[in-house]
Amino acid sequence: MDTIDRLIINQLQSDFPICETPYQVVAERLGLTEACLIERLQALLDNGTLTRFGPLYHAERMGGALTLAAVKVPTERFAEVTALINAFPEVAHNYARSHELNMWFVIATESLEQQQKTITAIEQQTGLSVYNMPKLNEYFVGLKLEA
Repeated sequence: MDTIDRLIINQLQSDFPICETPYQVVAERLGLTEACLIERLQALLDNGTLTRFGPLYHAERMGGALTLAAVKVPTERFAEVTALINAFPEVAHNYARSHELNMWFVIATESLEQQQKTITAIEQQTGLSVYNMPKLNEYFVGLKLEA
């Protein structure tokens, strides 16, 4: 990452314009062309510096439900269980962890009932217990990089 990449990341974390040409507005703020901004953003996604770029929604405020879940997966079944869990459209992220509960994932649904149905279905398909860990409090941590 160079200075421009850091500035792009800092800028895109807040005040993203809601208009017909948001990338053009952001590019102008940074003194770049829209094409340059989009190219650099795509490069940051392609090389894994950024894993995603998009809005964050507060699911509960929109009437939905969101939870963090974990499973203890036998090492020899990890790929199989990953494929089973990732096949659920309600699963938003899935991470391997160095822990007894070695697979962690986010479940996003339209209701708590649907959330529980998804957890039950995952348990039935995998034969493993899903540990549901709904958030108690939400904290926002902003990341600002030195340019």
